[in-house]
Amino acid sequence: MKKTIVVVGAGKGLGNGVAEKFGSNDFRVILMARNAEHLKTYAADFAAKGIEVHTQAADVADFDAFAETFREIIKTYGTPDVLFYNVGITVADDEVEISAQTLVERYAADAAGAYNCIRLADTAEFAAKKGAILVTGGGLALQPYAGYLPLSMDKAALRAMVQALSPVLKEKGIYLGTVQVTGTIGSNEFYAPNTIAEEFWKLYTERDAFEIVH
Repeated sequence: MKKTIVVVGAGKGLGNGVAEKFGSNDFRVILMARNAEHLKTYAADFAAKGIEVHTQAADVADFDAFAETFREIIKTYGTPDVLFYNVGITVADDEVEISAQTLVERYAADAAGAYNCIRLADTAEFAAKKGAILVTGGGLALQPYAGYLPLSMDKAALRAMVQALSPVLKEKGIYLGTVQVTGTIGSNEFYAPNTIAEEFWKLYTERDAFEIVH
C-alpha cells in the first residue's frame, strides 16, 4: 500500500522540495498551506512529474479549524505515515514593528502550530504505522540574532519541543526529528531544497537522532 506524507507549509522551496523527495519514493503527497490558488499551481507541478498529489488549504495558527481539517484528511486518505511541519515566518524585523503582540502571533504559527500538529499525529493509529513527524528547524535556534528576534525565539522553542518530546514519542513507536537549517534556503547548492530534503529523508529512514544540523 502506498504511503502518505502530509506537508504542512507547502511552498516553492523546502516544503515542496521535501514533498518531491518523498513523492519520488512512491509516497502520496498531501500539500497544506493557507493559499488555495498557490496549492493548485503546486499540485499541477507534482502531477506533471507523475506524483500523486492532493491539496488542502488551512491556517496552522487557527488551531481548532486546522485540527478539524487535519481530521478530515485522515477520514479521506487514512492515517499518514509522515507529517512534515515546515512553517516559519521569516520577515526581517526591520520590515515591521516588533511588539509583544507580534511575538505572540509569530509564535502561534512558528511553534504552537507545530505542537498542535504533533498532538494531532500522536494517535494509536499513527504509532501502529511507526509514523514519523519531521520539523524544519533553523540555525537561529543555535545562534539567535536580534535582527530576527521572533524567529530566533520561535526556532529555539521549536528545537526544545522536539528534543523534549522525541523520547516520549519514541516509546510509542513514533519518530520525531528536526533539521536545523543554518543558512538561507536556496542561496547555494548546500542550502538547495533538494539537498536539505536528503537530510529529512535520512531522519525518516534512520530514525536514530532527534536532529541534524545542516
